[in-house]
Amino acid sequence: MTLSLARRADHFPDRTAVVDISEQRLSAPAETVHQDRISYEELSTIATRTAGRLSARGIGPGDTVCLVTRNRVAVLAAFFACRRLGATFAPISHLLTPASVERPFDVLEPDLVVAEAAQRDLVRSIPFDRSVTLEELSESDPDDVDFDEQRPSEGPLLAIHGEAGRPVADYSAATVERNCITGVVAWGLAANDVVSLPIPLSAVDGLVRVALSVLYVGGTLLLDRAFDPGDAVTAIVAEAATLLPGREPTLRDIAAESGFDAAAESLERAICDAPVSDDVRTVYRDRGVPVAQVYGRLECPTALSQGFETEADSTASDTDHTGVGRPVPDCRVRLLDEEGAVLEGDSEGVGRLQLSGPVVADGYRTATTTEAKHGAEPAALESPVDDERGDPGRFVDGWFDTGERFRRDSDGNYFRQ
Repeated sequence: MTLSLARRADHFPDRTAVVDISEQRLSAPAETVHQDRISYEELSTIATRTAGRLSARGIGPGDTVCLVTRNRVAVLAAFFACRRLGATFAPISHLLTPASVERPFDVLEPDLVVAEAAQRDLVRSIPFDRSVTLEELSESDPDDVDFDEQRPSEGPLLAIHGEAGRPVADYSAATVERNCITGVVAWGLAANDVVSLPIPLSAVDGLVRVALSVLYVGGTLLLDRAFDPGDAVTAIVAEAATLLPGREPTLRDIAAESGFDAAAESLERAICDAPVSDDVRTVYRDRGVPVAQVYGRLECPTALSQGFETEADSTASDTDHTGVGRPVPDCRVRLLDEEGAVLEGDSEGVGRLQLSGPVVADGYRTATTTEAKHGAEPAALESPVDDERGDPGRFVDGWFDTGERFRRDSDGNYFRQ
């Protein structure tokens, strides 16, 4: 099965793709959710209409569309619309500041910026004058476009920025799809999974690691425009969510809610960006929800992952929570020592972590062109900036060098140093 929303709509049109739990009114009481259910057929129809409206504004193969918004169904629709048009989709985080929002636009050079009205102040800071609101786009007449689902795009499907607004990494449609397959295999995603999404869709772990992987397998996403732990718990209970992905502060806030015990009854597992502290693991494990620790980057959404921790694992005397697991399917991992030599096989050692394989981004976006850095000349290999964690990543000779130090034990498990 390819990365085609239309094909999923054909296979299971009435299955729920997204439950939009966003409150309809800003004055809504706490822990109140509005459950707007969107089927796969409806989501595909929205994506088709969005593609037609983008086409009417001149968007076609090779163009770039930026979207500035919170977590909305429109994000998913715009992604699949760009796929159908052969365009590049570039989500822009609404959490950027007027100063930092300029960073991704320095290299994206978009053909159109789409933004929700609530982000008008942020949009004013964007150094670009061709913009339209989501409302204006939805009210425009779409072109009648004859889409070819099999048509490959010559350019990247996705351009996504780091948390501070840079760098910007490019992903081809094939790379996005391999990441979806990895998510399905690594965490056992299935069509009967209902997944709460407290991560921004403008982030690589929110969009690629979770949202697109869930839709790829035919599952259901619980989507809220802005994360609120009380609303998240209410929705998990109401929809019997089975999987909770997130970052440690998010999982901690959800666990602190009074309704967490009820939410944990349906949750089967959680995945959390490394590192995960013992107290967060414990509060979930004590309620029968195992937590898998995950390591990923902007340039590789998921590189290493633990299995889901059992009670026996948690009481083992040699448990080391600096461990972030083993390489996920389709991700090759190696360590380089101080002299730059590769530590062979699964031998123990400490070195600089490098990643390769079909789940790794195709390269960084530059100010003048989209370059696939794999195999590029040495002068072009330097990272344009350090990433959001301050680690100087770069693409070198078919590998992404994270600049981070890890230890590998004799069983092939990796530990952050």
